[in-house]
Amino acid sequence: MMMRMMMLISGGSIVSAEAVWDHVTMADRELAFKAGDVIKVLDASNKDWWWGQIDDEEGWFPASFVRLWVNQEENTAVETVEGASPSPSEVQNGHADASPSSSDCLCQPAQDRDQMRANIINEIMSTERHYIKHLKDICEGYFRQCKKRRDMFNDDQLRVIFGNIEDIYRFQMGFVRDLEKQYNTEEPHLSEIGPCFLEHQDGFWIYSEYCNNHVDACMELSRLMKDGRYQQFFEACRLVQQMIDIAIDGFLLTPVQKICKYPLQLAELLKYTVQEHSDYRYVAAALAVMRNVTQQINERKRRLENIEKIAQWQASVLDWEGDDILDRSSELVYTGEMSWIYQPYGRSQTRVFFLFDHQMVLCKKDLIRRDILYYKGRINMDRYNVVDAVDGRDDDFNVSVKNAFKLSNKDSDEIHIFLAKKLEEKLRWLRGFHEERKMVQEDEKIGFEISEYQKRQAAMTVRRMTKQKGHRSVPPGYPPPMDPMNPGQYLVGDSMEQSEFEFPEPERCKSPFWQSFSRFLFFYFLVFVKMSNAGQMHQSCIVFVIIY
Repeated sequence: MMMRMMMLISGGSIVSAEAVWDHVTMADRELAFKAGDVIKVLDASNKDWWWGQIDDEEGWFPASFVRLWVNQEENTAVETVEGASPSPSEVQNGHADASPSSSDCLCQPAQDRDQMRANIINEIMSTERHYIKHLKDICEGYFRQCKKRRDMFNDDQLRVIFGNIEDIYRFQMGFVRDLEKQYNTEEPHLSEIGPCFLEHQDGFWIYSEYCNNHVDACMELSRLMKDGRYQQFFEACRLVQQMIDIAIDGFLLTPVQKICKYPLQLAELLKYTVQEHSDYRYVAAALAVMRNVTQQINERKRRLENIEKIAQWQASVLDWEGDDILDRSSELVYTGEMSWIYQPYGRSQTRVFFLFDHQMVLCKKDLIRRDILYYKGRINMDRYNVVDAVDGRDDDFNVSVKNAFKLSNKDSDEIHIFLAKKLEEKLRWLRGFHEERKMVQEDEKIGFEISEYQKRQAAMTVRRMTKQKGHRSVPPGYPPPMDPMNPGQYLVGDSMEQSEFEFPEPERCKSPFWQSFSRFLFFYFLVFVKMSNAGQMHQSCIVFVIIY
């Protein structure tokens, strides 16, 4: 097919390809496109990466992402690249429709359906083999060579640039070996590859760490590439390994693209797999698993993008003590103001609570400037159970409660009781505690954590922003404009409406001291006038002392 294409191109024929999947690029010489775009193929000498043009833009793109057409004005398809791929109408919102189409599948002759399934199986096997080669090139061509140059790379830099690429390489080799065992070379449509995805489903979670680290890898590479030595070194590595002419960041993007492509391939395979096929229920289950994997990876990536907001929020809280929030947490689950009673003191206090994964932070509003928060402690959520409290007299505190719940220490008799203003608010808190525990369990399952490099980057960003503002004494307004909540929304149960957190930036004067002092004098003046009219001048002095 390649020879035929090159003959057509050299002979002046119009060779165009229609994109069936979005191609998101990171390298300068890659060509970005969306499903449905038409690409003019200029060079197809490499079977994996072609050189093409869209309008005035030229660059490399993966051949498996397109459907090939020749003389497109005649609207005649001649061959599908790497087997069958879904048409643009079948690709919506980044993935193909998993349900079999009656027009595409049921009405097709059995022979055509078998051929389409065989094409898709062949495409999956071919792309897996090529992917293994890419991983090998990264590990042997780049990573091993970088480890030899201790004068250019330290351990932290290697960890940031390559992440867990060697773990992914080892996992993929085992996965491909099992795929090969299930692959029917003589009759590919009879292959049963669904069970392979199910058997290895836990292993795919290692992509989460790599994808979360990928943005930092690109930033570090961009910084190094400003030095000509590193440009020459990486180019020499590519030439020695005989890799295609793509920059290193393009190769490092391959695992990110691969994990996102699995749901698309499985959805297309399911479409051309009849329900009577022995592989049908396994492919359906594998599709659900891989969609969940990619969804969770995207969610973890979103959380990492929010860590700077969390660091900024912590910087706005005065009198902070102890560890940073990012040492244990990465997501704000819920926040609100409640009354709080804590044994053994038994005195009710009003506090603003911020529930993160693993911990809940307690803050107090300033008496005059209500937009200023002071740190007052935190509760380790890993050590407490959440208990609903019935309205009425509480036996533990001997007080009447309403809309309350408790946090009970698992290892001692320590109990905290919280009183919300409304029942709806209490239910949202209970829902928030449930989501917090669920998030912690999922993070433990896939080994999600914030790297030290990411923490340092967040801290540097906060310091840079604080320096640009010129001072630290004026904290952000409460609730903070850079609240770590994901774009200001928290989803509650179906029976409850959605609670939104959208905090406008408060107006601030140049000096909070003089603003607070002027408010205080005005307040005292009103008290003074009122008491003077009642002939109680001496009591006004007492009020002044107490307020002061």
